[in-house]
Amino acid sequence: MILVTGGAGFIGSNFVLDWLARTDEAVLNLDKLTYAGNLENLASLQGDARHVFVQGDIGDSTLLDSLLTQHRPRAVLNFAAESHVDRSIHGPEDFIQTNVVGTMRLLQSVRAYWQSLDEKQRTAFRFLHVSTDEVYGSLSPTAPAFTENNKLEPNSPYSASKAASDHLVRAWLHTYGLPVLTTNCSNNYGPLHFPEKLIPLIIVNALAGKPLPVYGDGLQIRDWLYVKDHCSAIRRVLEAGRVGEIYNVGGWNEKPNIDIVNTVCTLLDELRPRGDGASYKTQISYVQDRPGHDRRYAIDASKIERELGWRPAETFESGIRKTVQWYLENQAWVTHVQSGAYRDWVQTNYARRS
Repeated sequence: MILVTGGAGFIGSNFVLDWLARTDEAVLNLDKLTYAGNLENLASLQGDARHVFVQGDIGDSTLLDSLLTQHRPRAVLNFAAESHVDRSIHGPEDFIQTNVVGTMRLLQSVRAYWQSLDEKQRTAFRFLHVSTDEVYGSLSPTAPAFTENNKLEPNSPYSASKAASDHLVRAWLHTYGLPVLTTNCSNNYGPLHFPEKLIPLIIVNALAGKPLPVYGDGLQIRDWLYVKDHCSAIRRVLEAGRVGEIYNVGGWNEKPNIDIVNTVCTLLDELRPRGDGASYKTQISYVQDRPGHDRRYAIDASKIERELGWRPAETFESGIRKTVQWYLENQAWVTHVQSGAYRDWVQTNYARRS
């Protein structure tokens, strides 16, 4: 069995679904079920004995100790995190509690469990920490892409909290010998993505006839990674990654945000045309940029390809088409996740930027 934290969120649930589609090894899934955690993501696993779900917090040491002792996983994969930059600007404390304090308590519980294992089990055990390229800060237009040797220069409360968690994971390796692995991924997109992030927000707003908000000039550049490619990279790092190493995971797809928005609109024009025949691009609305908005991220994923033989299977063109089609085919899921709390958040974040 493996333990996955945050396994009802976007990346975590995709990972759990892919894992159980490829192996019979069971998953103990621990998720707090905050606004972005959604058991509907895992509905296809209902009744599957290989999937054991527990609602709980990685900051709850008593619960962690009990679960580890009872289920005895051979690996722990930490997806659990508060992950939205805009929310971190409005309320940074939640990010410190989950991403810093929660990670520390998870590491402590896992360390105690790991030390209780026999020598063979200790040698085989792994703690894999899933992080982000945002910990590296911002790049100039001509700077080389982030490698694993870049120093951490976070610029938002979210990225600062993730950088802190990365440092904690490193410290538990060097101080206590815990066999850790860290992955730093670029911007994920794909099925089951909560519609506060750029791509699902544009799809949802376009279909609802609402403005498509683009921060500033829309020329902020990101590297885009299809979520199922990210899942395959994590499986490969867990399988063969060298203890203590960091692996950058990217899609080799650097694109400005406005290009992403235009691409989504073009696909929607093809797959779900507006009734009036106009393009969804007419709904694009430039809004005030967010504070401290990093201008460019870019991932150099050469190391994971060189050492572990991993490359993304999807191009951006194939991945974004699959993503748009998934949202068009799963409107009920979208409706259910757009609770009153979500609508209140969108109003809070975007009303003042008009």
